[in-house]
Amino acid sequence: MGEMRVVGIRVEPPQSQPVLLLREVEGERYLPIWIGQSEAASIALQQKGIEPPRPLTHDLIVNLINDFGKTLREVRIVDMQEGTFYAEMVFADELRVSARPSDSIAVAMRAGVPIVADEDVLTEAGLLIPDENGDEDAPAEAKEDEVEKFKEFLDNVSPDDFKASGGA
Repeated sequence: MGEMRVVGIRVEPPQSQPVLLLREVEGERYLPIWIGQSEAASIALQQKGIEPPRPLTHDLIVNLINDFGKTLREVRIVDMQEGTFYAEMVFADELRVSARPSDSIAVAMRAGVPIVADEDVLTEAGLLIPDENGDEDAPAEAKEDEVEKFKEFLDNVSPDDFKASGGA
């Protein structure tokens, strides 16, 4: 199981469907997940630190979790079947709630909890995006390089690339 971080969201023609890109915190694999427009907007707002005047759905979920005295421990991307990812919200009392990865990630970002992906998911759908410059980049340059690699990756990928070949 690997902890992931949100690299960013990008909408690429011709599909015009947002792609959420995650990267291992202590690894080299990326995990692209196609998501809906509203979830992409919610994640992007949170990533940019923009607080809407009224709570969005994912803010409401975090408020409900807190108001009911629950503690969200992490969100997990637990499976991929026929190109569809599955996630769970894991609470401190071991309660697990099935959810879409996009919703889980939006909630995790607001709650400040880790996002993790099961090793089987990373093995099946994780991608290595070659680093042409090595690991010698300064932090700002490394982030810029990572965004460029993400753009290049998106130019050459489609959702069909992630259809499971032998079942999950």
